[in-house]
Amino acid sequence: MDFYKRTALVCSIIPEGKVSTYGQIALLCGKPKHARQVGYALSRGLAGEDAPAHRVVNAKGILSGAAAFATPDLQKQMLQNEGVEVRWTEDGWRVDLKRDGWKNTMDDALWLREEFDRRNI
Repeated sequence: MDFYKRTALVCSIIPEGKVSTYGQIALLCGKPKHARQVGYALSRGLAGEDAPAHRVVNAKGILSGAAAFATPDLQKQMLQNEGVEVRWTEDGWRVDLKRDGWKNTMDDALWLREEFDRRNI
């Protein structure tokens, strides 16, 4: 299994205007306890340069990966440009996961599983 290729594929289907969590991506990759590895892949470009890393936040909705972007507010700006509401909290910039979180379906998960098998990743 190539976890980074799986991460890239999962990230590629996060809809514009929605966010996902590191844990959600790890779960969809078949490794539910590997949220940090998702973050590592995105921050190091291991999931590909085209991966929409700006759509990935932590489990609380905090933009915890913002430091990996060219400027500290780039992730926030990119999300806002897609219609995602980003608010300042004492913990940092945060999105409302109930409102803007990607609610993937079982069909999404099954399609990903088939694609992983088809691509041998």
